[in-house]
Amino acid sequence: MMNWKPNPYAFAGLALMSAPIIAQAKIYVSAEQAQKILFPNKQFSKTPILITEDLQNKMRSASSIRHPFQGDRIWKAADGSWFIVDEVVGKHEMISYAVGISPQGNVTGIEILEYVESYGYEVGEAQWRKQFVGKNANDPIKLNQDIQNIGGATLSCKHITDGVKRVAVLYELALKNPALASKSK
Repeated sequence: MMNWKPNPYAFAGLALMSAPIIAQAKIYVSAEQAQKILFPNKQFSKTPILITEDLQNKMRSASSIRHPFQGDRIWKAADGSWFIVDEVVGKHEMISYAVGISPQGNVTGIEILEYVESYGYEVGEAQWRKQFVGKNANDPIKLNQDIQNIGGATLSCKHITDGVKRVAVLYELALKNPALASKSK
């Protein structure tokens, strides 16, 4: 009969292999900081709206984002500018980002608020984010059409791009005409 003696390193390797991979959450800027970056000299007031099922469906079909949009993270400035916080799934985790929209409905900029994925953090780089400036609901706002992809960050690029499209459509359908944007608490 053979006596089996386990190698202690085998257990250590097994433990490391079965340990969960923990991504480091990176908080780039808070919503308040993003507001100051996108609109340095404007005061905003929170302007939540009720996102009806019909509106949610229209935003979903325009953007392909399945995760429901939250209507309580919308702010408006006196001049008609909008600041909207949204989140989309990257590859596995949620990405929080903010979109600035001019009174005319054009994107003034986007800021990444929080990014948890292990890869694809390049979406936080200014060079990539500035592609959205000037876009509105009438533009494709589609990856590999009017928005360039970043190798190694394809899903994050696609989902943020689709998310910005959804916010542009939200402006067009609900925020552009204040009579349609009824406040809800």
